[in-house]
Amino acid sequence: MAQDTPLSYRNLVIYEIYVRNHGKDGTFANVTADLPRIRAMGVDVIWFMPIHPIGQLNKKGGLGCPYSIQDYRGVNPEYGNKKEFELLCQYAHALGLKVMIDVVYNHTSHDALLLAEHPEWYHQGADGQPVTTVPEWSDVIDLDYRNEALWDYQIATLQLWAKAGVDGFRCDVASIVPLEFWRRARAAVAAVKPGVIWLAESVHTSFVIDRRRHGLIAHSDGEIHEAFDLSYDYDIWPVWEKAIEDSARLPLYAGALWFQSGIYPAHTIKMRCVENHDQPRIMKRAPSRAQALAWTAFQAFNEGAFLIYAGQESENTHTPDLFDVDKVKWGSYSLQPFLTRLCHLKKDEVQVNGQFTLLQAQSVLSATWQAENEGLFGAFNVAGVVDVMPTPLPDGTYTNFLDDRPVVVRDGEMATPETAVILRYQGTIDTDGL
Repeated sequence: MAQDTPLSYRNLVIYEIYVRNHGKDGTFANVTADLPRIRAMGVDVIWFMPIHPIGQLNKKGGLGCPYSIQDYRGVNPEYGNKKEFELLCQYAHALGLKVMIDVVYNHTSHDALLLAEHPEWYHQGADGQPVTTVPEWSDVIDLDYRNEALWDYQIATLQLWAKAGVDGFRCDVASIVPLEFWRRARAAVAAVKPGVIWLAESVHTSFVIDRRRHGLIAHSDGEIHEAFDLSYDYDIWPVWEKAIEDSARLPLYAGALWFQSGIYPAHTIKMRCVENHDQPRIMKRAPSRAQALAWTAFQAFNEGAFLIYAGQESENTHTPDLFDVDKVKWGSYSLQPFLTRLCHLKKDEVQVNGQFTLLQAQSVLSATWQAENEGLFGAFNVAGVVDVMPTPLPDGTYTNFLDDRPVVVRDGEMATPETAVILRYQGTIDTDGL
């Protein structure tokens, strides 16, 4: 059970890295050199997309997808070797960073070591050949968890990586691997390394429904949190996407957030983001740069861990290709100061100890973190409106944490920010919410 998940996990900042595209050589050494900059932003956890050898049989693109894994216990020679990875972990730890790796346990490549050694561990079609249960994933084949020996192998593999210095696992499509496997894996890993962080890539509701209709495993987010500390917010992701496109949908998104906070177990913590390796960059998706910044600030302020995808701090509009070399364009790191402020605010005592409430969802999203004798008020102009807006703050002049500029509140109103404001206030304010 994951009821022992620390509340502090809602204040984590996670940074996603694709080694192949992160630095000029695409190696662990490139990432190691960049760790001090990443840590200085306020990042707590670096998450590596799969670091293992990539399958070549039926591969996609020139180099293949990192999620088509050939050997769970090996390291992709493009990146370096296992000793270099272990040294990277040691350096990260010295900087105060935790290291998370991707775990892709639903499927392997067509030329995986496991297939050669244990073909009986795979789903098989009518012709006795291994198959995938998701036809568009043509470069992989699915493992069959009805084989108890497979469980032992996979769990032993997780323990090996934990002993090598890994502090967390981001589990790919975790919702379609048996829940009891994850429960057992969590307990077994804790026996060799307590405090490992478990992040589930929980899936879109439509995907859950479709698999269940076909008699396949698909766990809800509520079930997933019996074994995981954190999960994606893909359950309401399509609602958020519509709100970006059309601000008239903001109340629907706010309602989904409110509903989300009540339908899952009390220990549930969601991971918030505006982009990741499977989704468009926010700078491409949002109607304007100002709205992209407003959405970024809101999701960082929102209750839950916050994910940054490498390149976000340089305002990248292009999502790097998974299947070929497609380097991040770093430029001048123009958004790094902005993201750094947001990351450090995640550790503010008010956010650590307070209670989050969404207040307004008409054109401008506003919310508070309320602690015992002080709070943080945030207003996020995700719709790009120009107007004044109501605020529950007492009249006075406040300082915006995001740019140090003064914000005047008079007669219960303030100027609508161009992007976002986050203001500290003393005492308590009306936080009845939406």
